[in-house]
Amino acid sequence: MRGGPGDAERRQRWGRLFEELDSNKDGRVDVRELRQGLARLGGGDPDRDTQQGISSEGDADPGGGLDLEEFSRYLQEREQRLLLLFHSLDRNQDGHIDVSEIQQSFRALGISISLEQAEKILHSMDRDGTMTIDWQEWRDHFLLHSLENVEDVVYFWKHSTVLDIGECLTVPDEFSEQEKLTGMWWKQLVAGAVAGAVSRTGTAPLDRLKVFMQVHASKTNKLNILGGLKSMIREGGMRSLWRGNGINVLKIAPESAIKFMAYEQIKRAIRGQQETLHVQERFVAGSLAGATAQTIIYPMEVLKTRLTLRRTGQYKGLLDCARQILEREGTRALYRGYLPNMLGIIPYACTDLAVYEMLRCFWLKSGRDMEDPSGLVSLSSVTLSTTCGQMASYPLTLVRTRMQAQDTVEGSNPTMCGVFRGILAQQGWPGLYRGMTPTLLKVLPAGGISYVVYEAMKKTLGV
Repeated sequence: MRGGPGDAERRQRWGRLFEELDSNKDGRVDVRELRQGLARLGGGDPDRDTQQGISSEGDADPGGGLDLEEFSRYLQEREQRLLLLFHSLDRNQDGHIDVSEIQQSFRALGISISLEQAEKILHSMDRDGTMTIDWQEWRDHFLLHSLENVEDVVYFWKHSTVLDIGECLTVPDEFSEQEKLTGMWWKQLVAGAVAGAVSRTGTAPLDRLKVFMQVHASKTNKLNILGGLKSMIREGGMRSLWRGNGINVLKIAPESAIKFMAYEQIKRAIRGQQETLHVQERFVAGSLAGATAQTIIYPMEVLKTRLTLRRTGQYKGLLDCARQILEREGTRALYRGYLPNMLGIIPYACTDLAVYEMLRCFWLKSGRDMEDPSGLVSLSSVTLSTTCGQMASYPLTLVRTRMQAQDTVEGSNPTMCGVFRGILAQQGWPGLYRGMTPTLLKVLPAGGISYVVYEAMKKTLGV
């Protein structure tokens, strides 16, 4: 077809795109110009593979981008790949992709989405209002994105739209087969672990203050935030504000790894002979994976509480703390507070998911359903849903902490019901929310630090 009408039309279209991207009019398009051009056209940031292609694919001068001929060859190869993908998603081969075919594509990869969510994806590409996607709309939308197969397309949709497919704080990250094969999954887990470590270290003083108030605050001593900080600094100096942070950071890696492995195994068990796993089933799998991880690493939670509350010179370190607990209190002491900890997952998970779903629906109905949420919107949604989940489960969290710290508090009752009764009898219902203020104060900086570090780590690791 070279030299035919279709080829001439393509070359004109590629020429117009080249001129639009070549901002300095030097006859070449480099990555910087591509990024600036896409921002002007509303296309977002080019993906990593596209940047590599622009800077090296078919380029006689790798450092200077592509000239018009090289740019045209590059786009021709892109369009050939996209045409094959378009035909594979167009299941009835009528030349259009509709809502049902989008849903089928997700279901084929084990992801169930609603009609409303599928329509949102379609709206992002449908320029002529026909409620279908033709080849031209498909081509123009994905021309500068590196897509090799249907799984890549679904992954792109999943991460570029406001979709809730079970990825809340109670459900581990969902990774595509491509991410698992390329090793991208472990990079994302590492990025999350580093972000968590920096975030926990940055907010450690507030975390220690929370535990301190949960265990020691009462009606009689009227311990508040300022008084608690002064008391801790007076007893152990400024460094004492970070007591317990070491093990709090240390437990991130095993907890994340166990949760991820357990989630994959539980998903397979639930799926059985089914091709798909529904959102509710993913949520159940995620909750069970979280409970599995908590069960295995729970002794570290007890050690964290004891080390956080320790007096100067009480323990030489982590191993000495574990040795003293085992010698004086036995193995069962490492699982004190386990029952309220497990029960607390239920109100936390349900509230977190419900609030996140409510915020997602609000976003979709706000008239901005064709826009991607900004990082600030995503961070705010997660922060609010997490805060509500923490408030719902806080009484059980407080009881768990009291039971974990039993050896450090005179007259503690060893049973969950006994601790509940003791708090209600001495302090009333407000006593179940002792330490809530530093908990709320910690949420925003912890979320902000985690988000910034996570994004920086993703760039560093090439995610």
